Amino acid sequence: MDFSHFYRIVANSPLQHWLKTLPALVESWKNKLLSIDCKLWECVVHKLPIITPEFLDLLHGIVADHTQITIRQRESMEQLLRILIPWRKGPFVLYNITIDSEWRSDLKWERVWPHISPLAGRIVLDVGCNSGYYMWRMLGRGARLVVGIDPMPLFLYQFEAIRKLLGNDQRAHVVPLSIEQLPPLQVFDTVFSMGVLCHRRSPLDHLCQLRSQLVRGGELVLETLVIKGDEQRVLVPSKRYAKMRNVYFLPSSQALKSWMEKCGFHNVRIVDYHTTTVNEQRRTNWMPRESLSQFLDPEDDTKTIEGYPAPQRAVLIATAVS
Repeated sequence: MDFSHFYRIVANSPLQHWLKTLPALVESWKNKLLSIDCKLWECVVHKLPIITPEFLDLLHGIVADHTQITIRQRESMEQLLRILIPWRKGPFVLYNITIDSEWRSDLKWERVWPHISPLAGRIVLDVGCNSGYYMWRMLGRGARLVVGIDPMPLFLYQFEAIRKLLGNDQRAHVVPLSIEQLPPLQVFDTVFSMGVLCHRRSPLDHLCQLRSQLVRGGELVLETLVIKGDEQRVLVPSKRYAKMRNVYFLPSSQALKSWMEKCGFHNVRIVDYHTTTVNEQRRTNWMPRESLSQFLDPEDDTKTIEGYPAPQRAVLIATAVS
């Protein structure tokens, strides 16, 4: 995977001081890619054509079309894209190929974007960006540059596959790093952390890391699993939560608000509270593994299979003081 174009963009942006550490970290990541899967995924991206869509809608979804795409070309593209299964975030509708991902991420985006500051002209960071679905939606809202970070190799290749099918758009880039590997850049106008906090062993450290990426007065958009209760309520699952081993803290939305204020955010507000349903997270033929319906108690869908409250999510928005 070639990051040279991204380095050139960084060099001519407020992110330029990141180049002191970024190339070495990316090279270290490349050196660890020894699996056959990664070679296969790289081959998939290489074989996909660069197509400039005749029709492109990033505002209402991620939809691209071109009247000159033949049935044979479409079938070839779909076969390649299916090699990148499982697709967790989507959907993408590309030249009459619908990547029906596990998550209906469009539903979450519709709950989030009406509450945030306008993205027009902003430099944005998406932490835990997965396939980059939300990054394209951010561009649809006018963002100047969107950088996504996610250490999982598959997600990088999924993103690069979609990029080629959207005309090789260079306004968005995924870097295979975790938030812990970023220096305090303090250059992003908006930082998104959606579905990440519950997977951090130290949620307060995560909040401080997010704040350190924002310009003074920048905006954090935080979405995560929560539970009902007052500002003292926090659930710490003993082993697994909804079959996930890596869920460490589920605060109430009020407790989370208090954490954010403690970590240097102000004007913290809870803008959405939503129970996850099997209409939003489900098994599909693009993600044929277990999904939410297998994570819930078959006798009581208000509980997880372990007996904890079923997944509920909150969206909080805040401003960075420093």
